[in-house]
Amino acid sequence: MEKLYYRPVARTDSARPDTALTLAGGWCWFDEVEILRRDGEPEIIPAAHLPEEVMERLCNPRTPVAGITLDAPRIMGILNVTPDSFSDGGRFDVEDAAIERAVALRKMGADILDIGGESTRPGATEVEEDEEIARTAPVIAALRDADFDAPISIDTRKSLVADQALEAGAAMLNDVSAMEFDPAMVEVAQVSGAPICLMHAQGLPETMQDDPRYTDVLLDVYDYLEDRIALAEDYGIAREAIIADPGIGFGKTAQHNLALIRGLSLFHGLGCPVLLGVSRKRFIGAVGGAEEADSRAPGTLAVTLAGLDQGIQIHRVHDVAEIAQGIRLWDAIKRGFEE
Repeated sequence: MEKLYYRPVARTDSARPDTALTLAGGWCWFDEVEILRRDGEPEIIPAAHLPEEVMERLCNPRTPVAGITLDAPRIMGILNVTPDSFSDGGRFDVEDAAIERAVALRKMGADILDIGGESTRPGATEVEEDEEIARTAPVIAALRDADFDAPISIDTRKSLVADQALEAGAAMLNDVSAMEFDPAMVEVAQVSGAPICLMHAQGLPETMQDDPRYTDVLLDVYDYLEDRIALAEDYGIAREAIIADPGIGFGKTAQHNLALIRGLSLFHGLGCPVLLGVSRKRFIGAVGGAEEADSRAPGTLAVTLAGLDQGIQIHRVHDVAEIAQGIRLWDAIKRGFEE
């Protein structure tokens, strides 16, 4: 049987018809859906004609992530405690500097802090588990000892690193390999009950940008994430504890990335919150004419706003202050502002 994919045509306009449905319990609504097929032309149908199961997945409010509600856009601030990350490597790989940066990101508007001890930029090589733990766990523990008041996510592909981070006080897992790199990550997520972000990536960081190819990048990425979510559920991980990330920049060309961004609302059909990680990515520099990674905040904001217009709940960024300001203005335009 032909598989159909349902992409809600997300809107935020105040002129909302009575027949419109709320998208994922958030700020967007939709009254039309684009049906996509691998073989055949897309078609638009009224949202009221959706199959009941599809409608439920598109409309049900998302469960809070580590205590953070998702009825408004949320910012995940990036803290790389690495010497070689593509944008800020070596700036926060000393514990005191990392803690100072974490506190600053929180004050800037980060709702969640994502700490990573292994670069997964294109061409990066694997870091030994012990080294990755030594980079991340002490920082997490120190932040918890200092009563850091935002949930901390551990950005890792390795189960032992994840386990030690949770022991130190992390509340969320962020696995760019969607539990493929280390299958034992399934057990860590299942036993701990911590929410886990599953991301799509084609290949390993060492080679992922060599020559990425897809039959249909939007549908291929959707199918992959659907399969990984199903596997997680088979192992006892609740769908409510899963976040989906299409993996912008991970084994994808600029054209692949742009196609995914245009179709982001499709991923609400997975029935999970969606995380968008575009911050300072290479394609932003290529399209926007910004060669240096730390000069790509305007382009990052532009893509973030495109995500907001499609109901994307979590935005993983380096430039927290700039993105938070942009989101506040976007929100004021959409929903009003009181002095």
